[in-house]
Amino acid sequence: MNRGLTISALPLCAALFLTGCGEGSEPGPQASAELMATESADPASAQASPQGADAEPRTDSSSGVDITSAGSLTVMVNKHNPLDPQSYVPADLQEIESHQLRAEAAGAAQNMLRDMRADGIDVTITSAYRSYDTQVSTYDHWVQQNGQVTADRVSARPGFSEHQTGLALDLADGTGCDLQACFADTEAAQWAVENADQYGFVLRFPEGQESVTGYTYEPWHFRYVGPDQAQAYQSSSASTLEEFYGTGPAPDYE
Repeated sequence: MNRGLTISALPLCAALFLTGCGEGSEPGPQASAELMATESADPASAQASPQGADAEPRTDSSSGVDITSAGSLTVMVNKHNPLDPQSYVPADLQEIESHQLRAEAAGAAQNMLRDMRADGIDVTITSAYRSYDTQVSTYDHWVQQNGQVTADRVSARPGFSEHQTGLALDLADGTGCDLQACFADTEAAQWAVENADQYGFVLRFPEGQESVTGYTYEPWHFRYVGPDQAQAYQSSSASTLEEFYGTGPAPDYE
């Protein structure tokens, strides 16, 4: 079943509007200038230990899909599950509207954007693939702006970001609510939450699930898992991918 968006104001995102908000959202132009004048945080100080390189891929017991291998379309990435290796770079990145996604996700996103626009909805991609090094600067920016506790609610530490998988994208429509909770009120967000599963995407950080996902509500952040998995998720009683794949909550870094 498709889930409708519920609307609630998030003072945290409103307060951070000048620099953007979201799981690893890229700083705006002013913030980028600030970053050039500062050293990036030491990535090692913000990472949990990576999984062993020789570890066997772990599968979700109910579906048998690979949720461990960095190159899997269904890899689980959260505060308890970093990418392995943490410097992972997808081998099949493709350009899509001045951003990059893995090939399958890029094709699906292009189809979704085309159909949204055919329905009269203005929509763009504001962020997609980001490298480990980019995430170092992004996370460091949030720590400098708001302290580590707040940063960890709105940005992933390097090696722990879904954006590094090349399977996540952030949508925007230029109405003034980009990267804010009020994006949920927009036609773009409402269309996506009702239809994204048909293209293989799911809303990754739903409202009221911070204790499970570890991140504040992000109505703009969609994660590609493939049409079969996305539709199975939408038809299930699960509210998060953590619940769907049975990995357990990941509210904080271990």
